[in-house]
Amino acid sequence: MNILEKLPGALLPWYDASHRDLPWRADREPYHIWLSEIMLQQTRVEAVKGYYTRFLEALPTIEALSRCDDDVLHKLWEGLGYYSRVRNLKKAAIRIMEDHGGVFPRTFQEVLALPGIGDYTAGAICSIAMGLPTPAVDGNVLRVISRITEDDTPIDLPACKKAVRDRLTAVYPHRAGDFTQALMELGATLCGPNWKPRCEQCPCNAFCGGYLHGTAENFPVKLPKKGRKIQEMTVFIASCDGRYALLRRPDEGLLAGLWQFPNVPGKLDTAEAMAAAEGLGLTPREIFRSVERKHIFTHIEWKMRGWYLEVTDCPDGFTWLTAEEIRRSAALPTAFRQFWEEEDHV
Repeated sequence: MNILEKLPGALLPWYDASHRDLPWRADREPYHIWLSEIMLQQTRVEAVKGYYTRFLEALPTIEALSRCDDDVLHKLWEGLGYYSRVRNLKKAAIRIMEDHGGVFPRTFQEVLALPGIGDYTAGAICSIAMGLPTPAVDGNVLRVISRITEDDTPIDLPACKKAVRDRLTAVYPHRAGDFTQALMELGATLCGPNWKPRCEQCPCNAFCGGYLHGTAENFPVKLPKKGRKIQEMTVFIASCDGRYALLRRPDEGLLAGLWQFPNVPGKLDTAEAMAAAEGLGLTPREIFRSVERKHIFTHIEWKMRGWYLEVTDCPDGFTWLTAEEIRRSAALPTAFRQFWEEEDHV
């Protein structure tokens, strides 16, 4: 017997009684479900709530998203990180307008074909918004299933995710969307990562192998992590007559198309940093201070030293913006925004 056949009967009543009240659960509009799922990737629920509401107030329809200026779009996303997500949102919105007449596609394969949407997101959208039996298998769901079944297959392996998806597809109930969300809810609240699972409160403890055999904390199994690449950088927060020097990052690669402060490789001392600033065309009049910061991406860690300085003039080659202009319209990714937040104007 597939032990997972017991999941719907246990999870759905628990979900009905215990689920969190989240803004994206207010309706089954595909655009809303899609937006929430993209925002929730690599981001905590509490952090997403405000962004989700503000984003929909500014861009209430797929058409509005497809027409949105990139700088406005990046500003709406500022602080959420992983900006490729919002660029793909717009690309997908354009595709929906051009290929589907502005109507969100209704089949799994059509949804999966949209930019930035993989098996998990397509499964979530199709089950929650359309009621299709399409599992959304992410880390939360893999953790729950590996504990219930005591499966020691590393969850990092694509074959593991596919096997779980196939096993869940076979047991999907009529209330497909609620079942998808119940699995997510269980993995986020009672059976979460990095803390002891709350097995006594779990609606699945009567048949969970991890609970019955005392092995829950041994799962899930993961492959050994690869070390992050370390990159050192010196950042210049250069002001001139109340304006600050910014540069646009390249259209391809990490943080593509976003704003940044001028920077050079290496963590430079005072003399080296001032020489490097001169090399960029920024002639220091006064040096205020330096601060040490870091930013961690998935596979790269930036170790940064920021130098705050007043320069003698505003040379070409930079975009010079006031604090208010930066606040209103220039999307600074978190790696650089942490230096901006040191300033008194924030």
